[in-house]
Amino acid sequence: MTKTAFKIYLMVAAILVGLVLLMWHGPVQGGQAMTDDEINLIAKDYTAAWSSREANRVAAFFAADGVLSVNGVPAAGTQAISEVVQGFMTAFPDMELFMDALDIESTKVVYHWKFVGTNNGPGGTGKKVVFRGYEEWTFGGDGLIADSQGHYDEDDYQFQLEHGFDAERP
Repeated sequence: MTKTAFKIYLMVAAILVGLVLLMWHGPVQGGQAMTDDEINLIAKDYTAAWSSREANRVAAFFAADGVLSVNGVPAAGTQAISEVVQGFMTAFPDMELFMDALDIESTKVVYHWKFVGTNNGPGGTGKKVVFRGYEEWTFGGDGLIADSQGHYDEDDYQFQLEHGFDAERP
């Protein structure tokens, strides 16, 4: 085996070992597997940031080039993420976010939440909404969220905006 081939072999082996460790130990921060307690603390602080009505506090949980996707619409970078978050905060000045559950999986974390607020922002309907959703988080090596795929029932949300959360469903 040539010296170059051996170096390539070592690089490939190191990458494979890294991938196996990631799958075995879960999300990684600074090259070290994050503990369940660390992930729970991040989720609690993330929830508090949403309820703070300070969009930049939410964006601070993301890597500089991180992505927050809400029902398939991506916002890339902390500025764009802050703008998406601010949109919800403006539309629902009294909004609160609650953590329902946290599933820590081998390569991602699934953060389940409940959103409560009244659509009293500019052009709002004045209706109270209560809806649930979840985000699938992938962390970067810096311990920040590199990618968050957020999901909620858009039809239910739209119904509540028009009729309120306690209205009888058709």
